[in-house]
Amino acid sequence: MPFDAGFLYKTVEELKSAIDCHIDKIYQPSKDELVFLLRKKGFVKRLLITVKSGSARLHFTENKYENPATPPMFCMLIRKYLSSARLVDIVVPSLERVAVLIFSATNELGDKVILKLVCEFIGNQTNIILVNSDGKIIDALRHSDVETAQRFILPGADYQYPAATNKLNPLNTDLNVLADKILASNGEISKSVLSIVEGFSPLICREIEYLYNKESERNIDRKECIYNSLNEILKNLSDKANPTLILNEYNLPFDFSYTDINQYGNSFSKKQFKSCSELLDAFYTEKDNAYKIKTASQDITRLLNNLLSRTQKKLAIRLNELEKCKDRENLRIYGELIKANLHSIENGSKFAVVTNYYDENLAQIDIPLNPAYTPAKNADKYFKDYKKSYAAEQALTKLTRQDSQEIIYFESVLDSISRCNSISEISEIRDELVNQGYIKRHALKKKSNNTSTLDEYTSKEGYKIIVGKNNIQNDYITTKLSSKNDLWFHVKNIPGSHVVVFNGGKEVSEDTIIYAASLAALNSKAANSSNVPVDYVNIKFVKKPASAKPGMVIYTNNKTVFVTPKKEMKI
Repeated sequence: MPFDAGFLYKTVEELKSAIDCHIDKIYQPSKDELVFLLRKKGFVKRLLITVKSGSARLHFTENKYENPATPPMFCMLIRKYLSSARLVDIVVPSLERVAVLIFSATNELGDKVILKLVCEFIGNQTNIILVNSDGKIIDALRHSDVETAQRFILPGADYQYPAATNKLNPLNTDLNVLADKILASNGEISKSVLSIVEGFSPLICREIEYLYNKESERNIDRKECIYNSLNEILKNLSDKANPTLILNEYNLPFDFSYTDINQYGNSFSKKQFKSCSELLDAFYTEKDNAYKIKTASQDITRLLNNLLSRTQKKLAIRLNELEKCKDRENLRIYGELIKANLHSIENGSKFAVVTNYYDENLAQIDIPLNPAYTPAKNADKYFKDYKKSYAAEQALTKLTRQDSQEIIYFESVLDSISRCNSISEISEIRDELVNQGYIKRHALKKKSNNTSTLDEYTSKEGYKIIVGKNNIQNDYITTKLSSKNDLWFHVKNIPGSHVVVFNGGKEVSEDTIIYAASLAALNSKAANSSNVPVDYVNIKFVKKPASAKPGMVIYTNNKTVFVTPKKEMKI
């Protein structure tokens, strides 16, 4: 869990700027979240507390959360006790993932009372608990099971902090003691730190081992290496934090910490933030958005994969049948040869041995016969089978072409979904599938009025470059937005976006061509490949056939350039 006790500790230090604020409003956007609007002279902040699995945290947020029309019961209870309450203090007991917000509130009798809102972010025991001045639980977001719980989280019960670990708190333990214990464990440095030191996540433990290995290169004492490594991390824990967001090879948020992280080398990139709250907002906004997109697209992704699989199977069967039709000419020849040799073929024969006058060597061939038919009827049967085979070939050729086009279309839509960055983009794709008849119209609750924005870039020469995010946008920028002399780009024979350079027929540099081609490759199924072929041509040579599916075009007079897409182009 990246939101470890150390990060919580540093975040709470930031949150102390809200001490003496009054609670102006209280929301519960979802069953696992609370949002407080804190206000004092010259200070207005939203405080988010979420105990959602996988993203439990506490921090200031700039995001706006929708307030449900009917507040949940827990929200109403919190409002009853904490509306207009003053934040007195925020503390982190020991170095554990527990934060306590202490409020001065007024009870029903008008007396001032101290109330505590305990936020627990420990594993699967995350919870928000309201405790009175006597240490009694007023209520909690989640109640414990009386029969199985090791501690009771129920109204009226005495509140007890989660069971303490036997680990050492690095903030109040001599580093020499910590170094000795880590050395005595005789295990991997990261695993030893994790088992001995309180509040360090696996990421921090691995970073300590990384620093230890770097120190070892100086040929100094092992204890000194561990001491220096621990001290480097504790600088940011006890003094000023250095909130660091780690971005993976796709430039997406991967992990974060309150200190600089170097263990990944040049494989991943980093981004520094001014505050822990700002970092958490960025990290979880991206993560929550990805989760929402994944959830919103699950049904259409499943539908498309099923349609794709079914169509591929149909195509394989039809291609096999089409292969059989290639021998139809033999059926006509058999019919002709039987007809020419009716006089020599006896009724009831199983084979007709005749001279094949269609063969330049006039070889003898055996023609299978149905002994229940007369020779003339056998000839008619071969002619009939020949006509059926011809008709089947015509129909199968058309059907296999349609199957191939559908496979290309399904793959293009799946590619578009893989690159969606918002719910509105998913809605556009859903509407497209409805219009194409793959989703029943009544299955949609309502048609989305949201339209996603086009991705726009600018070349070094100042030319506007637009990238389509889905087939509807591809059709729009190619057939309506652009003019005939603009440059159009698309990866060769691979699903991807249409990219248009709005140059108006003016000469463009090789840099612009490479840049636009790289955008086309990056926004395609070949985004993770190298040396990707990208076709480019003037729009006037790009045509959309009648009744073609969205995003499907044909083009001529194209040139091809090979590029390797770079993920940072999307920043």
